[in-house]
Amino acid sequence: MNKKEDFILTPRTIYNFKPQEKIVYDAIIIGTGIAGFSAAMYAARLGLKALVIGEMSGGKITLTESIENYPGFVSINGLKLAELIENHARDYDIDILTDIVEKISKKKDNLYSVSTAKKIFTGKTLIIATGTVENKLNVPGEKEFTGNGVSYCAICDATTTKNKTVAVVGGGDSAVKEANLLAKYAKKVYMINNEPNLHAEKHHLNNLENNIQKGKIEVLNSSNIISINGKSSVESVTFMKDNQKKLLVDWIFIYIGQTPKVIGKEIRIKTNKNNEIIVNVNCETNIKGVYAAGDVTSTSWKQAIIAAAQGVTAAFSAYNHLTKKRLRGVKHETN
Repeated sequence: MNKKEDFILTPRTIYNFKPQEKIVYDAIIIGTGIAGFSAAMYAARLGLKALVIGEMSGGKITLTESIENYPGFVSINGLKLAELIENHARDYDIDILTDIVEKISKKKDNLYSVSTAKKIFTGKTLIIATGTVENKLNVPGEKEFTGNGVSYCAICDATTTKNKTVAVVGGGDSAVKEANLLAKYAKKVYMINNEPNLHAEKHHLNNLENNIQKGKIEVLNSSNIISINGKSSVESVTFMKDNQKKLLVDWIFIYIGQTPKVIGKEIRIKTNKNNEIIVNVNCETNIKGVYAAGDVTSTSWKQAIIAAAQGVTAAFSAYNHLTKKRLRGVKHETN
Protein backbone atom coordinates (compact mmCIF):
# COMPACT_ATOMS: atom_id res chain seq x y z
CA MET A 1 0.00 0.00 0.00
CA ASN A 2 1.03 3.58 -0.52
CA LYS A 3 2.11 4.65 2.99
CA LYS A 4 1.93 8.32 2.11
CA GLU A 5 -1.72 8.27 1.05
CA ASP A 6 -3.61 5.09 1.93
CA PHE A 7 -6.93 6.93 1.93
CA ILE A 8 -8.29 10.46 1.63
CA LEU A 9 -11.08 11.74 3.88
CA THR A 10 -11.25 15.45 3.09
CA PRO A 11 -11.76 17.33 -0.21
CA ARG A 12 -8.55 17.75 -2.19
CA THR A 13 -9.79 20.91 -3.89
CA ILE A 14 -11.81 23.78 -2.43
CA TYR A 15 -14.58 24.95 -4.76
CA ASN A 16 -16.90 27.94 -4.49
CA PHE A 17 -20.10 25.87 -4.33
CA LYS A 18 -22.23 28.99 -4.86
CA PRO A 19 -25.59 28.27 -6.53
CA GLN A 20 -26.43 30.35 -9.59
CA GLU A 21 -29.93 31.12 -10.81
CA LYS A 22 -28.73 32.25 -14.22
CA ILE A 23 -27.32 28.91 -15.38
CA VAL A 24 -29.09 25.73 -16.43
CA TYR A 25 -27.90 22.80 -14.30
CA ASP A 26 -27.54 19.35 -15.79
CA ALA A 27 -28.96 17.91 -12.59
CA ILE A 28 -30.67 19.46 -9.58
CA ILE A 29 -30.62 17.12 -6.60
CA ILE A 30 -33.19 17.75 -3.88
CA GLY A 31 -31.94 16.32 -0.59
CA THR A 32 -28.63 16.50 1.27
CA GLY A 33 -28.59 13.07 2.86
CA ILE A 34 -26.75 9.90 1.86
CA ALA A 35 -28.74 9.49 -1.38
CA GLY A 36 -28.45 13.16 -2.36
CA PHE A 37 -24.71 13.52 -1.85
CA SER A 38 -24.02 10.11 -3.46
CA ALA A 39 -25.96 11.30 -6.51
CA ALA A 40 -24.06 14.60 -6.51
CA MET A 41 -20.70 12.88 -6.30
CA TYR A 42 -21.43 10.59 -9.23
CA ALA A 43 -23.10 13.27 -11.31
CA ALA A 44 -19.93 15.34 -11.00
CA ARG A 45 -17.73 12.35 -11.84
CA LEU A 46 -19.78 11.93 -15.02
CA GLY A 47 -19.16 15.55 -15.95
CA LEU A 48 -22.60 16.92 -15.06
CA LYS A 49 -22.99 20.34 -13.50
CA ALA A 50 -25.02 19.62 -10.36
CA LEU A 51 -26.81 21.63 -7.69
CA VAL A 52 -27.74 20.04 -4.36
CA ILE A 53 -30.48 21.64 -2.24
CA GLY A 54 -31.46 20.38 1.21
CA GLU A 55 -32.62 21.39 4.66
CA MET A 56 -30.27 19.30 6.81
CA SER A 57 -26.76 18.42 5.74
CA GLY A 58 -26.24 14.69 6.10
CA GLY A 59 -29.92 13.89 6.54
CA LYS A 60 -31.47 11.81 9.30
CA ILE A 61 -28.58 9.35 9.48
CA THR A 62 -26.70 12.03 11.44
CA LEU A 63 -29.05 11.22 14.34
CA THR A 64 -27.87 7.58 14.50
CA GLU A 65 -25.19 6.74 17.04
CA SER A 66 -23.79 3.59 15.49
CA ILE A 67 -24.07 2.09 12.00
CA GLU A 68 -22.81 -1.46 11.64
CA ASN A 69 -24.20 -2.49 8.25
CA TYR A 70 -22.42 -0.09 5.89
CA PRO A 71 -19.67 -1.87 3.88
CA GLY A 72 -16.15 -0.80 4.79
CA PHE A 73 -16.94 0.12 8.40
CA VAL A 74 -17.44 -2.48 11.12
CA SER A 75 -19.01 0.33 13.14
CA ILE A 76 -19.23 4.06 12.44
CA ASN A 77 -21.12 6.99 13.91
CA GLY A 78 -23.93 8.19 11.63
CA LEU A 79 -22.80 11.80 11.72
CA LYS A 80 -19.27 10.75 10.74
CA LEU A 81 -20.49 8.60 7.84
CA ALA A 82 -22.63 11.47 6.54
CA GLU A 83 -19.65 13.82 6.85
CA LEU A 84 -17.38 11.47 4.87
CA ILE A 85 -19.94 11.09 2.07
CA GLU A 86 -20.49 14.86 1.91
CA ASN A 87 -16.72 15.42 1.85
CA HIS A 88 -16.48 13.04 -1.09
CA ALA A 89 -19.13 15.03 -2.95
CA ARG A 90 -17.38 18.31 -2.09
CA ASP A 91 -14.21 17.02 -3.75
CA TYR A 92 -15.99 17.86 -7.02
CA ASP A 93 -17.21 21.13 -8.49
CA ILE A 94 -20.83 20.98 -7.38
CA ASP A 95 -23.04 23.75 -5.99
CA ILE A 96 -24.70 23.31 -2.60
CA LEU A 97 -27.56 25.27 -1.04
CA THR A 98 -29.09 24.84 2.43
CA ASP A 99 -32.72 25.74 1.87
CA ILE A 100 -36.23 24.33 1.60
CA VAL A 101 -37.60 23.45 -1.82
CA GLU A 102 -41.19 24.66 -2.00
CA LYS A 103 -42.15 23.74 -5.54
CA ILE A 104 -40.95 22.12 -8.73
CA SER A 105 -42.52 22.68 -12.13
CA LYS A 106 -41.95 21.79 -15.74
CA LYS A 107 -40.83 24.48 -18.16
CA LYS A 108 -40.53 24.60 -21.92
CA ASP A 109 -37.79 22.68 -23.74
CA ASN A 110 -37.98 19.80 -21.22
CA LEU A 111 -36.48 21.89 -18.42
CA TYR A 112 -37.53 21.96 -14.78
CA SER A 113 -37.64 24.82 -12.30
CA VAL A 114 -36.98 24.31 -8.60
CA SER A 115 -38.22 27.06 -6.30
CA THR A 116 -37.24 27.96 -2.75
CA ALA A 117 -38.72 30.92 -0.86
CA LYS A 118 -36.48 33.45 -2.63
CA LYS A 119 -34.74 31.66 -5.49
CA ILE A 120 -35.63 29.75 -8.65
CA PHE A 121 -33.18 27.34 -10.28
CA THR A 122 -33.40 25.59 -13.65
CA GLY A 123 -32.31 22.04 -14.40
CA LYS A 124 -32.33 19.59 -17.27
CA THR A 125 -32.94 16.67 -14.88
CA LEU A 126 -34.11 16.29 -11.28
CA ILE A 127 -33.14 13.76 -8.63
CA ILE A 128 -35.49 13.67 -5.64
CA ALA A 129 -33.82 12.37 -2.48
CA THR A 130 -35.92 14.04 0.20
CA GLY A 131 -36.12 11.10 2.64
CA THR A 132 -38.82 10.79 5.29
CA VAL A 133 -40.30 12.47 8.35
CA GLU A 134 -41.15 10.75 11.64
CA ASN A 135 -44.69 9.56 12.23
CA LYS A 136 -46.53 11.02 15.20
CA LEU A 137 -48.64 9.21 17.77
CA ASN A 138 -51.22 12.02 17.68
CA VAL A 139 -52.22 11.49 21.31
CA PRO A 140 -52.83 14.11 24.01
CA GLY A 141 -49.59 15.45 25.45
CA GLU A 142 -47.35 14.56 22.49
CA LYS A 143 -47.29 18.00 20.93
CA GLU A 144 -47.30 19.82 24.28
CA PHE A 145 -44.24 18.00 25.62
CA THR A 146 -42.19 17.71 22.42
CA GLY A 147 -38.67 18.80 23.34
CA ASN A 148 -39.52 18.59 27.03
CA GLY A 149 -39.83 14.87 27.60
CA VAL A 150 -41.08 13.77 24.18
CA SER A 151 -38.33 13.04 21.64
CA TYR A 152 -37.90 11.42 18.23
CA CYS A 153 -34.10 11.20 18.50
CA ALA A 154 -32.40 9.02 21.10
CA ILE A 155 -28.89 10.03 20.12
CA CYS A 156 -29.84 13.70 20.59
CA ASP A 157 -31.26 13.28 24.10
CA ALA A 158 -29.78 10.03 25.46
CA THR A 159 -27.32 11.74 27.80
CA THR A 160 -30.15 13.69 29.47
CA THR A 161 -31.83 10.42 30.49
CA LYS A 162 -29.04 9.36 32.86
CA ASN A 163 -30.52 7.54 35.87
CA LYS A 164 -34.06 8.25 34.63
CA THR A 165 -36.91 6.00 33.53
CA VAL A 166 -37.82 6.23 29.85
CA ALA A 167 -40.24 4.66 27.38
CA VAL A 168 -39.59 3.80 23.74
CA VAL A 169 -42.73 3.52 21.61
CA GLY A 170 -42.44 1.17 18.65
CA GLY A 171 -41.36 -2.34 17.79
CA GLY A 172 -39.33 -2.01 14.61
CA ASP A 173 -35.62 -1.95 13.99
CA SER A 174 -35.18 1.72 14.88
CA ALA A 175 -37.10 1.35 18.14
CA VAL A 176 -35.08 -1.69 19.24
CA LYS A 177 -31.79 -0.10 18.27
CA GLU A 178 -32.52 3.13 20.13
CA ALA A 179 -33.80 1.26 23.20
CA ASN A 180 -30.41 -0.46 23.37
CA LEU A 181 -28.71 2.93 23.14
CA LEU A 182 -30.86 4.43 25.90
CA ALA A 183 -30.14 1.44 28.14
CA LYS A 184 -26.55 2.71 28.38
CA TYR A 185 -27.78 5.84 30.14
CA ALA A 186 -31.26 5.39 31.60
CA LYS A 187 -32.06 3.58 34.83
CA LYS A 188 -34.84 1.66 33.10
CA VAL A 189 -36.21 1.47 29.54
CA TYR A 190 -39.73 0.30 28.76
CA MET A 191 -40.55 -0.65 25.18
CA ILE A 192 -44.24 -0.10 24.37
CA ASN A 193 -45.14 -1.95 21.17
CA ASN A 194 -48.66 -2.14 19.71
CA GLU A 195 -47.93 -5.43 17.94
CA PRO A 196 -47.62 -8.94 19.47
CA ASN A 197 -43.90 -9.17 18.64
CA LEU A 198 -40.90 -6.99 17.90
CA HIS A 199 -39.57 -6.99 14.33
CA ALA A 200 -35.93 -5.96 14.02
CA GLU A 201 -32.56 -7.20 12.78
CA LYS A 202 -31.26 -10.26 14.64
CA HIS A 203 -28.17 -8.37 15.81
CA HIS A 204 -30.26 -5.69 17.50
CA LEU A 205 -32.63 -8.27 18.99
CA ASN A 206 -29.66 -10.12 20.47
CA ASN A 207 -28.47 -6.90 22.11
CA LEU A 208 -31.99 -6.27 23.36
CA GLU A 209 -32.21 -9.72 24.92
CA ASN A 210 -28.93 -9.08 26.70
CA ASN A 211 -30.31 -5.82 28.13
CA ILE A 212 -33.53 -7.59 29.17
CA GLN A 213 -31.49 -10.18 31.05
CA LYS A 214 -29.66 -7.38 32.85
CA GLY A 215 -32.97 -5.83 33.85
CA LYS A 216 -32.27 -2.66 31.83
CA ILE A 217 -35.15 -3.10 29.35
CA GLU A 218 -38.68 -4.42 29.71
CA VAL A 219 -40.89 -5.04 26.65
CA LEU A 220 -44.65 -4.42 26.74
CA ASN A 221 -46.10 -5.91 23.55
CA SER A 222 -49.71 -5.51 22.37
CA SER A 223 -49.88 -2.14 24.11
CA ASN A 224 -51.27 1.13 22.79
CA ILE A 225 -50.41 4.61 24.05
CA ILE A 226 -53.49 6.62 25.04
CA SER A 227 -51.90 9.79 26.42
CA ILE A 228 -48.69 11.40 27.61
CA ASN A 229 -49.12 13.09 30.96
CA GLY A 230 -47.39 15.70 33.08
CA LYS A 231 -47.39 19.27 34.32
CA SER A 232 -44.32 21.15 33.08
CA SER A 233 -42.67 18.02 31.63
CA VAL A 234 -43.45 14.34 31.02
CA GLU A 235 -44.33 12.43 34.19
CA SER A 236 -46.18 9.37 32.91
CA VAL A 237 -47.83 7.64 29.96
CA THR A 238 -51.23 6.00 29.89
CA PHE A 239 -51.52 2.88 27.74
CA MET A 240 -53.92 0.03 27.09
CA LYS A 241 -52.82 -3.59 27.55
CA ASP A 242 -55.84 -5.73 28.38
CA ASN A 243 -56.93 -2.78 30.50
CA GLN A 244 -55.86 0.82 30.98
CA LYS A 245 -52.57 1.29 32.81
CA LYS A 246 -50.27 4.14 33.78
CA LEU A 247 -46.48 4.01 33.67
CA LEU A 248 -44.27 6.56 35.43
CA VAL A 249 -41.58 7.79 33.02
CA ASP A 250 -39.41 10.89 32.61
CA TRP A 251 -38.94 10.68 28.84
CA ILE A 252 -40.72 9.05 25.92
CA PHE A 253 -39.01 8.33 22.60
CA ILE A 254 -41.28 7.71 19.61
CA TYR A 255 -40.25 5.36 16.77
CA ILE A 256 -43.41 4.28 14.97
CA GLY A 257 -42.28 4.56 11.39
CA GLN A 258 -41.78 7.31 8.87
CA THR A 259 -43.68 9.02 6.08
CA PRO A 260 -41.98 9.78 2.74
CA LYS A 261 -41.32 13.47 2.21
CA VAL A 262 -42.58 13.62 -1.35
CA ILE A 263 -42.13 16.59 -3.63
CA GLY A 264 -43.14 16.59 -7.27
CA LYS A 265 -46.86 15.99 -7.20
CA GLU A 266 -47.21 19.31 -9.04
CA ILE A 267 -45.74 17.58 -12.08
CA ARG A 268 -47.84 14.45 -11.44
CA ILE A 269 -45.09 12.22 -10.18
CA LYS A 270 -46.56 8.81 -9.31
CA THR A 271 -46.58 7.43 -5.78
CA ASN A 272 -47.79 4.14 -4.31
CA LYS A 273 -50.29 3.51 -1.49
CA ASN A 274 -47.54 4.28 1.04
CA ASN A 275 -46.95 7.67 -0.62
CA GLU A 276 -43.51 6.52 -1.81
CA ILE A 277 -42.26 7.68 -5.21
CA ILE A 278 -42.48 4.75 -7.61
CA VAL A 279 -39.16 4.01 -9.33
CA ASN A 280 -37.81 1.21 -11.47
CA VAL A 281 -34.37 -0.43 -11.17
CA ASN A 282 -32.78 2.64 -12.79
CA CYS A 283 -34.43 4.99 -10.26
CA GLU A 284 -36.58 6.43 -13.07
CA THR A 285 -39.98 7.83 -12.15
CA ASN A 286 -42.94 8.00 -14.49
CA ILE A 287 -41.65 11.36 -15.78
CA LYS A 288 -38.69 11.44 -18.13
CA GLY A 289 -35.76 13.32 -16.71
CA VAL A 290 -36.98 12.97 -13.12
CA TYR A 291 -35.42 10.39 -10.81
CA ALA A 292 -35.72 9.50 -7.13
CA ALA A 293 -33.40 7.84 -4.63
CA GLY A 294 -33.30 6.77 -1.01
CA ASP A 295 -36.01 6.37 1.61
CA VAL A 296 -38.54 8.46 -0.35
CA THR A 297 -38.75 5.74 -3.02
CA SER A 298 -40.74 2.52 -3.32
CA THR A 299 -37.74 0.35 -2.47
CA SER A 300 -38.58 -2.21 0.23
CA TRP A 301 -35.40 -1.69 2.25
CA LYS A 302 -34.63 1.64 3.89
CA GLN A 303 -30.90 1.47 4.54
CA ALA A 304 -27.98 3.86 4.09
CA ILE A 305 -26.17 1.53 1.69
CA ILE A 306 -29.27 1.27 -0.52
CA ALA A 307 -29.74 5.05 -0.45
CA ALA A 308 -26.14 5.48 -1.61
CA ALA A 309 -26.59 2.91 -4.37
CA GLN A 310 -29.84 4.51 -5.56
CA GLY A 311 -28.22 7.94 -5.55
CA VAL A 312 -25.47 6.66 -7.82
CA THR A 313 -28.01 4.87 -10.02
CA ALA A 314 -30.09 8.03 -10.37
CA ALA A 315 -27.01 10.01 -11.39
CA PHE A 316 -26.12 7.43 -14.04
CA SER A 317 -29.69 7.48 -15.34
CA ALA A 318 -29.65 11.28 -15.54
CA TYR A 319 -26.37 11.10 -17.45
CA ASN A 320 -27.78 8.45 -19.82
CA HIS A 321 -30.85 10.61 -20.41
CA LEU A 322 -28.82 13.72 -21.17
CA THR A 323 -26.41 11.92 -23.47
CA LYS A 324 -29.16 9.81 -25.07
CA LYS A 325 -27.48 6.62 -23.87
CA ARG A 326 -29.39 3.67 -22.50
CA LEU A 327 -28.44 0.74 -20.32
CA ARG A 328 -28.43 -2.31 -22.56
CA GLY A 329 -31.58 -4.40 -22.32
CA VAL A 330 -33.38 -2.03 -19.93
CA LYS A 331 -36.80 -0.61 -20.75
CA HIS A 332 -38.29 2.59 -19.33
CA GLU A 333 -40.92 1.06 -17.09
CA THR A 334 -42.04 1.74 -13.54
CA ASN A 335 -43.43 -0.87 -11.22
